[in-house]
Amino acid sequence: MLTILGFVMIATFLVLIMMKKMSPLAALVLIPALFCVLVGQGAHLGDYVIKGIGDLAPTAAMLMFAIIYFGVMIDVGLFDPVVRGILRFCKADPVRVVVGTALLAAIVSLDGDGSTTFMITVSALYPLYKRLKMSLVVMTGVAATANGVMNTLPWGGPTARAATALKLDAGDIFVPMIPALAVGLVAVFALAYVLGRRERKRLGVLTLGDTRLVTEAVEEKETEQVLVGAGARGGAPAAARPATGGSDAPGHDGSGGSVQELDLQGLDPRRPTLRPKLYWFNAALTVALLTLLILQTLPIPVLFLLGAAIALTVNFPHMKDQKARIAAHAENVLNVSGMVFAAAVFTGVLTGTGMVEQMARWLVSNVPDALGPHMGLVTGVLSIPLTYFMSNDGFYFGIVPILAEAGAAHGVAPIEIARASLAGQALHMSSPLVPAVYVLVGMAKVEFGDHTRFTVKWAVLTSLVVLGASLLFGIV
Repeated sequence: MLTILGFVMIATFLVLIMMKKMSPLAALVLIPALFCVLVGQGAHLGDYVIKGIGDLAPTAAMLMFAIIYFGVMIDVGLFDPVVRGILRFCKADPVRVVVGTALLAAIVSLDGDGSTTFMITVSALYPLYKRLKMSLVVMTGVAATANGVMNTLPWGGPTARAATALKLDAGDIFVPMIPALAVGLVAVFALAYVLGRRERKRLGVLTLGDTRLVTEAVEEKETEQVLVGAGARGGAPAAARPATGGSDAPGHDGSGGSVQELDLQGLDPRRPTLRPKLYWFNAALTVALLTLLILQTLPIPVLFLLGAAIALTVNFPHMKDQKARIAAHAENVLNVSGMVFAAAVFTGVLTGTGMVEQMARWLVSNVPDALGPHMGLVTGVLSIPLTYFMSNDGFYFGIVPILAEAGAAHGVAPIEIARASLAGQALHMSSPLVPAVYVLVGMAKVEFGDHTRFTVKWAVLTSLVVLGASLLFGIV
C-alpha cells in the first residue's frame, strides 16, 4: 500500500506542477501533507517535517550565503571578463549561444557545486537570451544537463556517496568512468547544437554590431533562405537588409526571416558596484573559497558564510552599501531557501512514512532472476528514475547497497554497481528534490513545470548515452 501511495504522491506532484495547477512551493507542502494523512500517519506529520527541515537546513544555509557571495562577486565585476568572452564567442548566433551555455556550465561545474554553476551561468547569459528573444528553458535545460554529467566528479557528491556506501575508493569508481562521462558530455554539446539550430530557425537573421550572421527564415509562409553579408551585395532581398534602429527597430520582435541589430553588453559595464581595484583580491578570495570547498576543510555552509562576510566587508565597507547589496539579492535568497524548506516537507514525509524504502524495495524485488548477471545494467537503468524521485543520500545509502548485494549473488562486483549508479545524474540535477535547480529556474525566471517538461526527455537521453557508453567500453 505504501508503495502505491508513494508512486501516486510523486505522480500527483509532477502532474500538478507541470500543468501549472499549483506552484512548486505549495505542491511540495500540501501534497505530502495530504498523503501523510492518507497513509494514517497524520499525527506524525510534524515530526517528519521537522526531521526533513533539520536535514536540509545546512543546504538552505549554504545556498543563502552562496547566493549572497556570488551575487556580490557579480556586482563587483569578477565575472565580467567571462561574460565578455562568452559574448565574443556567441556573437548573435543562437547556435553559439546554446553551445556556449553548455560550455560555461561544464567549466564552472568543476567546482562541484550546482548552485554556483547555475548562478554564474544564468548571470552571464540571461541578458543575451533575453535580448535575442531565445527560449529560457533551453538555457536552463542545457545548463542542468551539463551540470548533471559533471556532477559525477569525486568531489561533486554522488561518487563519494557510492564509495562510502560500498566501502570502495572514489578514484577506482570515477577514473574508469571518464570515457563514458566524456561521451555523455559530447552528447550534451550535440544536444546544445541541435537546440541552437532550432532556435536559429525560429528567430531568423540576427546581427550583432558589424557581425552579420546567416540564419534560416522560418515563418511558414517563407521558405526562402536569407543571405546576409558579402554574398548579399548583389541584390539581397529587402528582408535581409539590416535594421538600423537597434532593439526598437522593426523586425526585433523575433519573427522569422528578420534581421535584428543588437547592442549586447551583458552586465552593465558602468554599474556603480564595480570594484576594479579589488579585482585580483576577489579572484584570489574566490579561488581560495573553491579550493577549501573541494578539500572540505570546513563545512560548505560555513565556508560560504565566511566568504560572504569577507566579500561584503572588503568591497562595501560602509554599512548602508552592505545592506543595499543584501537587499538586492534578497529575492533570490528568499525564493531558494523557501523552496528548500518546502522540499523538506516532501522528503520528510516520503522518508518518514517509509514510502521511499518500500518503493525502492519493490523495484529491486521485481527485477527478473534472468537479469541477475546483468545487475550493472539494471542498476544503471534504475538510477535514472530513482535519483530523480529520491535524494542522492537516499539512493546511494539506501538502495545501492541492496543492488550491490543482489549483484554479488550473481557474481557482479560492487565496483560495477557503483559505476553504473552514476548514470542517472544528468536527470538528477533537474529533480524537484535538488535545491540547486530552484536557483536555476528562479534566476532565469522560468516556471519549474516548464523546465521539467522541456528538460526531462533530454536528460533521460543523456543518461542513457552515458550508460550505453559504459557498456560499450566494458566499464560496467
